[in-house]
Amino acid sequence: MTHDDDPAPRRAGGTPDGADGRTSAGPSGGALSGGIDVPRPVRLAGTISAVQGALLLGFAVYLVIHAALGHHEDTVQISGYGTAVWFVVMGGALAAAGLGLLRGKRWGRGLVIIAQLVLLPVAYYLGVGSKQWAAGVVVGVSAIAALFALFRRESLEWYAA
Repeated sequence: MTHDDDPAPRRAGGTPDGADGRTSAGPSGGALSGGIDVPRPVRLAGTISAVQGALLLGFAVYLVIHAALGHHEDTVQISGYGTAVWFVVMGGALAAAGLGLLRGKRWGRGLVIIAQLVLLPVAYYLGVGSKQWAAGVVVGVSAIAALFALFRRESLEWYAA
C-alpha cells in the first residue's frame, strides 16, 4: 500500500484531517498538548503578530543605533532611546503573543486583539497624516487581517474550548 492509498487520518472527533480547515497534529501541525488543533486563522493571526513584533523590535535597534551615532531631531524633543524602549515593550509583547498563538496558547489572543486595534489609527495616521500611504496600507491591512482571523467561527470555537 502506498502513501496515496492510505485513508484520510481521523481525529478524535471523527472528521478527516483538513476537513474543517485545521491541520493534523504533529510538530508543525499546531496541536495543543491536549490534542486540540490550532485553527489556521489563529495561526495566521499569530504569524502576522509575530512579524509585526519582530519589525517593532528591529526598529527599536535602529533607533538605538541612530541615537548612539548622535542624531537628534531639531523640530521635536524626542529621545531615540526612550522611543526605542517603547518599541521594545510593544514589539516584545506583540511578538510573544503571536508566538503564543502559534503554539496554541489562548492568552495571546487578547494581547493581539488590543495591539491590532491600536494599530488601526496608526495606519490611518501613516497614510493621511504622514503621507506614507504604502506603510499605512500595509499596517492597516495586516491589522484587519489579524482581527478578522481571530473573530472567525473556528477561532472563536478554539478559544472557547
